[in-house]
Amino acid sequence: MRRVLSDTALVDLVEFGADDRDALESWVAVERAAAAVDCPWEAPRTVHRQEMSVRHGFDGERGRYFLVRADGGVVGTVALFASDYDNLDLTWLEVVILPALRRRGHGRAALALALAEIRATGRTLVLLYGWESAAARAFGAANGFAEKSVEVRRIQELDGSAAQRAYVGELRAEAAAYAGEYDLVRIAGRTPDDLLPALVAVTAAINDAPFDDLEYEDEKYDVDRVRAYEQAQEESGYRLYRVIARHRGSGEVAGHTVVSVDAEQPAWGEQHDTAVVPAHRGHRLGLLLKAEMLLWLMDAEPLLRRILTENAASNAVMITVNERLGQRVVGRQLLLQRRL
Repeated sequence: MRRVLSDTALVDLVEFGADDRDALESWVAVERAAAAVDCPWEAPRTVHRQEMSVRHGFDGERGRYFLVRADGGVVGTVALFASDYDNLDLTWLEVVILPALRRRGHGRAALALALAEIRATGRTLVLLYGWESAAARAFGAANGFAEKSVEVRRIQELDGSAAQRAYVGELRAEAAAYAGEYDLVRIAGRTPDDLLPALVAVTAAINDAPFDDLEYEDEKYDVDRVRAYEQAQEESGYRLYRVIARHRGSGEVAGHTVVSVDAEQPAWGEQHDTAVVPAHRGHRLGLLLKAEMLLWLMDAEPLLRRILTENAASNAVMITVNERLGQRVVGRQLLLQRRL
């Protein structure tokens, strides 16, 4: 692989796989050092968790992972993600440099190498992620990226106390008063086969969430993709919890919410989709589903203490629900985009 000169050294990218223990450990060392500065609220990265990410991806589509090397040592990481389901011209890109080695041009050099890798695939649109800071904005602008959206990171803290259970229960009862035509169904692990076709439509409803100024096409879902997501999560060591709302009269699946809990670190969970199909909106199903989920998790996962979630800052509907549930803002992530 070619090298690019930073301010002080030649920089190259070294790709690695899930079986390369040394590379995994180097990746985690960089990510932990960076997280302590950029996003200390995130779940601590572990070698096992990184191995599972490399091996399985989020939904079975695996990314590409690189160590950034300079002067014979690891100075950062690069990750590339692309989908073969939709957005076929797009690659998601993350560049992380050790805090102690920033402002030496290593990030710029790593970015140039990453863009060369993307060009080689024939993709022409790049979406760069970065935790909000003046430095991240300046880095993006200096390299031709435009800020297109901002996502807000929130945390739901659980203590399982009687007071918290009572509060969430009150929210559930409030929402249920508007949703008398719906039943809630709890699903732990993989969705039963007979529900999968109905789940495709409700999963696709996430496309109604705001994308702001991003060049982004609707995501495409089918039974195989939903099943691949559940399989990847399970094989990665996450416990999946899904609550669906079914319309009592028609049997239609009207909405769902999904949370994963890390079996390795059961104090940590991650909110995945929450969506309601258009025909069933206006019944406070979002609040009902998420309140039901929290009550379930307090019983099913007694060690769970933090659930991380992320929404576009412009997603007022979901933010209102999250704030009523007691979530607090911990950070903001910039979504920067560039055409090659």
